[in-house]
Amino acid sequence: MKNIVEQSFGNKIRLRVCGLCFKQDGLLLVKHEGVGSEGILWAPPGGGVEFGESAEDALTREFEEETGLKVEVKEFLFANEVITPPLHAVELFFLVEISSGMLGLGTDPELSKENQIMRDIKFVTFSELQIMDTKTIHNTLHGVSNKKTLINMRGYFKF
Repeated sequence: MKNIVEQSFGNKIRLRVCGLCFKQDGLLLVKHEGVGSEGILWAPPGGGVEFGESAEDALTREFEEETGLKVEVKEFLFANEVITPPLHAVELFFLVEISSGMLGLGTDPELSKENQIMRDIKFVTFSELQIMDTKTIHNTLHGVSNKKTLINMRGYFKF
């Protein structure tokens, strides 16, 4: 899987959008295989911005593709730059709210049916997040103990 990730997304700078979606004390995360140092990465739903597409439009499209949910983009929160060769991404994080749809694991249209890397999707509580191996969760979530801390993050980060 790691080779598929490198072939599809590696050796170029990628602009990504990510949505922080909450339900009670849970944050919606997607489990990816073949990403990260441990070969597993739980991350907020999102993906690449296509040429001519606004960040908000890309986020609503990506969210529906990955989760089956239609969302309303509420506000821009922060940016994060990730450089872990061969991957390099600038990620824009937005607060989103569910407007309709049913939660279900979707697909990534950038990858073929047999090379999908998304393996699971669920609302992860902050207490669960605290005990997960930091090597398996998106770097913006390291040390975050509650929703308020996450939605109050502002700035440009390189965690």
